[in-house]
Amino acid sequence: MIRPAMKNWHQVSETLLELTRQTDEARREETIVNIDKCLDIRDQLQSQITSPFTVEEEALGKELLAMEESIQKKLTMFTSEIKKNIFDAKSKKSNMKNYVNPYSNITKDGTFYDTKN
Repeated sequence: MIRPAMKNWHQVSETLLELTRQTDEARREETIVNIDKCLDIRDQLQSQITSPFTVEEEALGKELLAMEESIQKKLTMFTSEIKKNIFDAKSKKSNMKNYVNPYSNITKDGTFYDTKN
């Protein structure tokens, strides 16, 4: 017999895996909120999953470990994509400023200041 907490963990993990596959930028905010909710639910379930485990629970646990590795990779890729998009947005903003005012970043190299009066 498998405990309800482990079954719930499995369901939430599958949901989390599905959410990490969604790459639509228009729904990204909603996806992030849902991922956060899933992680919170898993955090609450974790305290309910303790040993000793039955044979069925150990088999499910091995499946969950494999799924967890995949989830971690997908979450890392999702985070990297968000970071890349933020970097690109900042870069576009900087390039736009340079296009609008090309002389804003001119350095005063070679200018001599006489400090003696």
